[in-house]
Amino acid sequence: MHNTAPFEGLSFDPASLPGDLWIDGTWLPAEGNKRIDVVDPSTGEVITSVADASIADAMQAVAAAEKAAEGWRTTAPRQRAEILRRCFELMIEKRDMLAELISLENGKSLADAKGEVTYAAEFFRWFSEEAVRLNGDIYTAPSGANKIVVEHQPMGIAVLVTPWNFPAAMATRKIAPALAAGCTVILKPATETPLTAYVLADIYREAGVPAGVVNVLTTSQAGATVSAMLHDPRVRKLSFTGSTEVGRKLLREAADTVISSSMELGGNAPFIVFDDADLDAALDGAMVAKMRNGGEACTAANRFYVQKGILDAFSKGLTERMSALKVGSGYDPKTQCGPLINQAAVDRIGGLVGEAVTKGAKVLVGGKASVGEGFYFPPTVMTSVPSAARIMHEEIFGPVVAIAGFDTEDEVVAAANDTEYGLIAYVFTRDVGRGMRVAERLESGMVGLNRGLVSDPAAPFGGVKQSGLGREGAHHGIMEFCETKYIAVSW
Repeated sequence: MHNTAPFEGLSFDPASLPGDLWIDGTWLPAEGNKRIDVVDPSTGEVITSVADASIADAMQAVAAAEKAAEGWRTTAPRQRAEILRRCFELMIEKRDMLAELISLENGKSLADAKGEVTYAAEFFRWFSEEAVRLNGDIYTAPSGANKIVVEHQPMGIAVLVTPWNFPAAMATRKIAPALAAGCTVILKPATETPLTAYVLADIYREAGVPAGVVNVLTTSQAGATVSAMLHDPRVRKLSFTGSTEVGRKLLREAADTVISSSMELGGNAPFIVFDDADLDAALDGAMVAKMRNGGEACTAANRFYVQKGILDAFSKGLTERMSALKVGSGYDPKTQCGPLINQAAVDRIGGLVGEAVTKGAKVLVGGKASVGEGFYFPPTVMTSVPSAARIMHEEIFGPVVAIAGFDTEDEVVAAANDTEYGLIAYVFTRDVGRGMRVAERLESGMVGLNRGLVSDPAAPFGGVKQSGLGREGAHHGIMEFCETKYIAVSW
């Protein structure tokens, strides 16, 4: 069922990839030459290893960012913009190789990976244009006594912490606005998918990013290492994407030195289908919203609420589509659904499905983990999922659809809002008035109305409640890395 030949068909040798720390424009080994193995989730085989940074290594990265800070802050906005634009162009030129690499270490299908590279590169193009539009204000004080001048300055050194599910896009969504604003950064990518971050670092160098402006380090001591950087007074910004649990811990750490913090945390996205929805459009949207990156996405539809008049037809249609997906290694061009990131993810999802079944859920397809090499869980559809099941309250992060029926608009809005999360929601209806009304009632930072995909570098990405703080993308994204300064002037 799965292609398990190690690295078959790749256009590069994994052993040739950079795997040392990228600090001050130089590849450096970790203190004590410690290494971390990187595993191919399609086979369970070790791909290669990367440096395992110590706290001392992290402090060296902070020092490099500090040394480069003044030069980058005073670099003309147009010059910064041209460098960012070149990062975009190089990523597009190298898209096929980067997609293979993402598929190798992450497991997502090649088609998905190519889409990620394009999306990730677009942040450099978007913020290359924003870099020259950090406009301030000047106006007269109401008293007439003076002028009020407002300008936006780079916040300073930023620590960026990114997850494994989108190893390119989660990095560029932070690096691009930080550099556009004039900040220097230290990126700590996830140890499951560090290779993409290191290859991208070499692209930044080729594009003309000066030494020390972007530093990249991997570490098995993430908590201690990030904590040490956050307690260094030279660091003034934290941008984190990951679980709400870890986000809460980092906010407590950041509070010690009152560091500005942006958080893109967990989700529990409702996918609402009303009786009057276009069935094919809803099914198309469901496949995109659920199966992007095989369901391992914070924006993935988690709880499907389908009005009872269309419930059977929707469940049948989605089951047919999920059943038809080809499961295999991420870098097999025929694959439509790759493996999960590790065995722990497989076991966790299996537990969620099993617990739902004991509470009355019915499995229409899938439901049990695949046997063999690699970390696979089949595309799964369940109906009659009770509200008490854990799967309706926890982020699934896998290719599992949990469907429940509903009768009224008020009922489904109450169910959708019954969660501590509020990242994204999806609504399908032909009634535009109802769609906008429900979208405004949903406690969510983003809503896809008759769309299964909302992510766009030109749009403000982020959540409410315990799904995060701040926004990434759009003009909002660059402002996360700026301090607003007011100058009272008389002349």
